[in-house]
Amino acid sequence: MSLTAEFKQTPSQTVGPYFAYGLSPAQYLYDFKSAFTPLVASERADGEQIRLVGQVLDGAGNPVNDALIEVVQADAHGRYVQTAEDIERTGFAGTGRCGTGTDAENRFVFETIKPGVAAPGDAPRIDVILTMRGLLNHLFTRIYFDDEAAANALDPVLQQVPAERRHTLIARREVSGGRVSYRFDIRMQGDEETVFLDI
Repeated sequence: MSLTAEFKQTPSQTVGPYFAYGLSPAQYLYDFKSAFTPLVASERADGEQIRLVGQVLDGAGNPVNDALIEVVQADAHGRYVQTAEDIERTGFAGTGRCGTGTDAENRFVFETIKPGVAAPGDAPRIDVILTMRGLLNHLFTRIYFDDEAAANALDPVLQQVPAERRHTLIARREVSGGRVSYRFDIRMQGDEETVFLDI
């Protein structure tokens, strides 16, 4: 008997596209509660309220409509959430999940706060996990901020990235109507391909 006949494929051996609506069902209007949503921080959370906006772009520069973006970040004081009670008390979940298929422009949009420094020498950052069709395994990257140049220049991980590619990890600050947003597009291929981390 063949071993392959005994075992079924795992999700990481298939190409989806079911991750986005399977892991963020409320966003896709299924009658199930999502464990994490695009709301990472409520208005009562400490820190500067920001919106993180971007698209996942394929090799031709077209937005991907079935990507799932997960973010993990420290709070404004550089602390990570430890318990459900922390979330309830502070209004800061620290983790968010957003599919790209429900937005007219196939964007991911997170409502959060700008993170603080989690460890000495680190720059403020948001960690990202990306899952989408055609990926056999999820990818990891980071988002740094263009208005944190001094901290970025010292960040040990960012400094390991070739200088000519670091800009692919930097979100651009935009202010419109008094609202602060950071734009961060994830490019899957090409000359401007986003740097992905081997974790």
